[in-house]
Amino acid sequence: MEHVKTYHSTERKTDKGSVIIEGPVPSSELQKYDFHEHLTAFRRAPQQFEAIKNIADFEEGRIIIARTENTIIGYVTYLHPDPLERWSEFKMEDLIELGAIEIIPEYRGAGIASGLLKLSMLDDYMENYIVISTEYYWHWDLDGTRLSVWDYRKVMEKMMAAGGLVPAPTDDPEIISHPANCLMVRIGNNVPESSIEQFDKLRFLQRHQYRNMREGL
Repeated sequence: MEHVKTYHSTERKTDKGSVIIEGPVPSSELQKYDFHEHLTAFRRAPQQFEAIKNIADFEEGRIIIARTENTIIGYVTYLHPDPLERWSEFKMEDLIELGAIEIIPEYRGAGIASGLLKLSMLDDYMENYIVISTEYYWHWDLDGTRLSVWDYRKVMEKMMAAGGLVPAPTDDPEIISHPANCLMVRIGNNVPESSIEQFDKLRFLQRHQYRNMREGL
C-alpha cells in the first residue's frame, strides 16, 4: 500500500494571536521549529519532539502541527498501531492510529485540537484508512481541566467528532475495564469491505479467538 501524503494548511485566529495549522509535516520541516516546553503530556518536551520527528519519517506516519510563528504549540500523530497492541494483530496496512494529540494549556479551548483533526482529514488519502483512537481516562488531564471523568469524555467525543471519529464497541480488556474508556473509529469511504470485516474481528478479538478455539482452528 502506498501511503500518499498531501500537505494542507490553515490559519486560526485566537485571542492570543494567529495559529498556523499544517501538515503532514516531514521531519526536515519540523526541525526548523521550536517545540514548546509545555508539551509534556507523554514525556519531557525534547524527547517528545524527537519522537514525533521519528513518526514523521515512517512511511505511513503523519504529523499535523499547530504553531505560532516558529514555535509548535500543538500536534496530532497518526501511525500504524504499536506491534505489541492488539490492533496490530492482523498487520492491516490500511489501519492507522491517532496515537497522540496535545495542545499547550494556554491554547486549550481555542479550537486548536479540533482544527488539527479537521485539517488531518482534508487529505483525500485518509479515505483509504480505518483510523482509530484508544481513549483511557487515566491519560486525561482531569486535574488540569477540573472536569469530571464524564464531562471530560463529552469534551473528548466532541473533539474527535471534528475528525469524523465516533465511539465503537469492542471487547478489548483495557478499554472495557472502565466505562469511561472508549474506542473511537473513523472508516474512510474507500476502505474495502474485506478490511472492515477484518477490523470487526479485531474489535472483538476475544470472541473471534474463542470461536476458533471451539471450532478447533
